[in-house]
Amino acid sequence: MSGFWAILLKELAHIRREPVTLFFAFVVPVIQLTIFGYAIDTTIENVRTVVYDLDGRREARELVEAFSNTRTFRVVGRAATDDEFEHAVTSGRAKVAIKIPPDFSDRLLRGERTSLQVLIDGSDSQVAMTALNTANLLSLNLSLRRARGAAEARQFAPARDPFGALAPPIEVRPRLLFNPDLVSARFFVPALVGIIMQLVTLFLTSFAIVREREQGTLEQLFVTPVGRLGLMFGKLVPYAGIGFAETLLVLLVMVFVFGVPISGSLVLLLALCLLFLVTALGLGLLVSTIARTQLQAIQIAFLIMLPSILLSGFMFPRDAMPLPIYLISCAIPVTHFLEILRGVILRAADLADLWPHVLALAACCAVILAASVLRFQKQLD
Repeated sequence: MSGFWAILLKELAHIRREPVTLFFAFVVPVIQLTIFGYAIDTTIENVRTVVYDLDGRREARELVEAFSNTRTFRVVGRAATDDEFEHAVTSGRAKVAIKIPPDFSDRLLRGERTSLQVLIDGSDSQVAMTALNTANLLSLNLSLRRARGAAEARQFAPARDPFGALAPPIEVRPRLLFNPDLVSARFFVPALVGIIMQLVTLFLTSFAIVREREQGTLEQLFVTPVGRLGLMFGKLVPYAGIGFAETLLVLLVMVFVFGVPISGSLVLLLALCLLFLVTALGLGLLVSTIARTQLQAIQIAFLIMLPSILLSGFMFPRDAMPLPIYLISCAIPVTHFLEILRGVILRAADLADLWPHVLALAACCAVILAASVLRFQKQLD
């Protein structure tokens, strides 16, 4: 650790002379969290819908109104012919097209079964599944409403509630925990904190050694009486301080801008954030010892970031992944950090609840730091 303070002061002076580094560390994460926090929303609403109404009577109008009232569908136009009905979906003008047959009202009034044709654009699977499920649920609710009216008229009911009203025989009473309003921000914003923390710290430290090598100052450091660990930690500590300040900043934005409160222990959260910061800094240092130029460092950093976003559970549930991919995702540090963030922030989980992810993150940290030190020593040799 000889020469640690000299390298530390040198790195601080270098950061002070480069305001772009501070801008990238403090301003860019806030901008990213704000933009992505508002942009990422899994709630599917206002799906463009075209209606081809061949009936035109009250029952058909009530059906179209029921589709619109779900807020999933938004009627943007009417079709006048069969070709126009199908072309509305194939052209991309609408994602959903509803065709009401001419005998729709007559069959309902006679108590007969009638059917609708609903075309759904399946090119976007998430929108298509939402539209499909909503249409099926709406059909079930409307059918139950008419069946209830017929049963009441005949004084027959398969079951009644405590007040004597007609009721379905089985009632399910679900209860949503932690996010009862199903607000997307409460799920994505805590994960965005982890992704942005890794992104910033990885890019900051990945340039630490590469920049010295490109400027020709790395060889000068080799001949100075500075130990290997002193050189490495002298470069890491300033960025660790910047990373921790950045963590506090994005957590403040999460709480006061997006209204996502921290339900669990703040001390535990910050301690585990610090553990992840050390891991991310070590990963950036490992990149800087592999890359020879800053362009190579950027390419390797992006190579690391893409699996971190796609396989960590940030966008897609890990439980749905094939077993080999699931096992690979377990080796990604940010995977466990996202579980920690969501556990502490949303579910008020404590250390006893999170210990598998904490141990996995600590193991990733130890492996990455060991590899960084060995690689760093090899470079010095």
